[in-house]
Amino acid sequence: MANIEIRNITKTYPGSARPAVEDLNLNISRGEIITLLGPSGCGKTTTLRLVAGFESAERGNILFDGKDITGVAPENRNVGMVFQDYALFPHLSVRKNIGFGLGRSEGRERRIEDMLALVGLGGGGEKMPDRLSGGQQGRVALARALVREPAVVMLDEPFGSLDADLRERMQREVKSIIKKAGATAVFVTHDQIEAMRISDRIAVLNDGRLEQLGTSREIYQHPETRFVAGFVGDSNLLTGVMGSDGRSVKTDIGIVPCRHTHGRTPGDKVTICVRPCAFERHPDGAFGGRIVKTIFTGDNTSAILEVEKAGGKKAELMVHLHPEDDIEEGAQANFKILPYFVAVVKERNA
Repeated sequence: MANIEIRNITKTYPGSARPAVEDLNLNISRGEIITLLGPSGCGKTTTLRLVAGFESAERGNILFDGKDITGVAPENRNVGMVFQDYALFPHLSVRKNIGFGLGRSEGRERRIEDMLALVGLGGGGEKMPDRLSGGQQGRVALARALVREPAVVMLDEPFGSLDADLRERMQREVKSIIKKAGATAVFVTHDQIEAMRISDRIAVLNDGRLEQLGTSREIYQHPETRFVAGFVGDSNLLTGVMGSDGRSVKTDIGIVPCRHTHGRTPGDKVTICVRPCAFERHPDGAFGGRIVKTIFTGDNTSAILEVEKAGGKKAELMVHLHPEDDIEEGAQANFKILPYFVAVVKERNA
């Protein structure tokens, strides 16, 4: 399994006014699962296809373990692919699907058996694809992608057609299988929760450029840009001025503690992201207002808190309450803000 380096890659499709991927730099460590996350048209599938060799870049380089493979044909890159529809051969058994790319190589049958065991289908090698559940088909597709010990396995939204319960189970299973295989993996999705469940790190893309690269916690807890703050999870965006202590921001709803300042200094004008989970009910909390709407989601209650701004105007903030907190709409509530879920954000990364 390889270490992957993407250096200054740019790809523009014919007739397009802007690049699908622009000056992208990304390092993927051996054995790492990295997810390309973003909305439709952000460049994530194009990036995957560039690494696989299905598309050619007009600028930049791609390296596997330090070797430049930019001009190498897809079939010579040793890349395993899991497509959205799995693309299993309907006329071949599970065993033959998995072994399709092995030819008559020595140890072929042992390798197939190892893959069947790895994906939890031992004893099911003679079944036909139409006799498998959606989850089982996904595991066969993953086994087929891993059987040749590729430099990298690439998964292009492989759970898009599954229902919610099966999708969540497959996310856990696929991550476990990839880790047991020691594979380097690139996963593509537009689903932020899916990205958080399966990834070691997440690369958030927007308009063909990298907005932020980090762990699930880093992306959520201290987003670096307005786009990341808005795309990954719910957020409240407030403007203000960095306080003299360098650890708080003076806004028009009050002074907000902030631990993740991203290098900004006292007196700087800033925009901060305050996650709804940063609000904690407290009778003496400095941020008080009226609950104007609540939505119970099971894990928590999302509420809209109406607060007074400087000058007498009103503002609405999203807050998350404990699911047992059955506060009624129209009630008054006070909160304090936890600084760990507050971060200064930029318009976008350079």
